[in-house]
Amino acid sequence: MSGGPGVFKKRRGLGGGATLPRPAPPAVGPVLHDGACDTLGFLVPPGTADGWDMPGSACTQTSGRGLRIPAEPPVSGSGWLLPPDDGDPVTDPAVLREALGEAARLIEAADNRC
Repeated sequence: MSGGPGVFKKRRGLGGGATLPRPAPPAVGPVLHDGACDTLGFLVPPGTADGWDMPGSACTQTSGRGLRIPAEPPVSGSGWLLPPDDGDPVTDPAVLREALGEAARLIEAADNRC
């Protein structure tokens, strides 16, 4: 059987799908945590706070003077869960909104099972 578009030969020990490249997950910028890891802080672009409406979360307005992320966490008693690097400097608010919504649905489903 020859492979054509959308058809993959099954390799011994591996299904055809196991060899397909997977799309990269959405990029996430630096993430802060408080000392007890009860709260996470995602860095988002300026202006995000104006339209933020996710229940159970808050988006803090900043001065909007530009983005400069220090190597050391900017809040006393916090730490970097995901430290800044040369990649994405902030998290896309649409991606964050989607992830928080999915997490809320999973928590609700788990709570309703008990």
